[in-house]
Amino acid sequence: MGKRANNPVKSVVTTFDILQTLRRLDGAGVTELSNELELPKSSVYNYLSTLEQEEYVVKEDGTYYIGLRFLDLGRYVRQRDDLYETARPEMEAIADETDELVNLLVEEHGQGVYVCRVRGDQAVNVAASTGHRVALHNTGLGKAILAYLPEDRVDTILDDHGMSADTEHSITDRGELKAELAEIRDRGVAFDREERIGGLCCVAVPILDLEDRPIGALSVAGPTSRMKGERLESELPELLKSAANVIELNLTYS
Repeated sequence: MGKRANNPVKSVVTTFDILQTLRRLDGAGVTELSNELELPKSSVYNYLSTLEQEEYVVKEDGTYYIGLRFLDLGRYVRQRDDLYETARPEMEAIADETDELVNLLVEEHGQGVYVCRVRGDQAVNVAASTGHRVALHNTGLGKAILAYLPEDRVDTILDDHGMSADTEHSITDRGELKAELAEIRDRGVAFDREERIGGLCCVAVPILDLEDRPIGALSVAGPTSRMKGERLESELPELLKSAANVIELNLTYS
């Protein structure tokens, strides 16, 4: 959850509740949204009609869907971000060399947001696309970021978002997580060993500013059958550290 507004505008909150519900349900009609949100059907219809007028939702056979206008907003946000533009060439090089899935994640409102994903020739398909939000505690990318945040900020994130157990390997104990974050700071690399998705492993490194504050994190993800041994423990970490160093220098001095 993001920072609480002093005087939140109820209609704006409702609008975003409707949009988030449409996304979660992958489309819905007025009655279904009314039941999901416990709002009068007339109110839901008025919100949807307005969103359709402004081209943020579309209606197909009585079902409303998120509209493509959001793609334009997302493209604007991503192109504005220097990190995306700077990291993309390095990510493409890593994907070509490893044939795996390469990810760029940033922290926003206590969650991880995928800013860019580049697929190598053998990259696996996973249920997360650009813009997708994930918990920070059970991903290599998220832990690489958490390790360099102030401890009180880490505590606030965990208080707000909890520590869900997505798989049997997920870390759900705060003390255990903090011990691992200390190890990540020591070695400069984080691992996700099937903690968010069973059968998927990830190695990640932070991207830091001059004061060692996390700007984002960079990772390579792949199936456990390929992410093991020296490749996981040494080769990929060194490859990612080298790329992160280039990104950091270009962000600082370009």
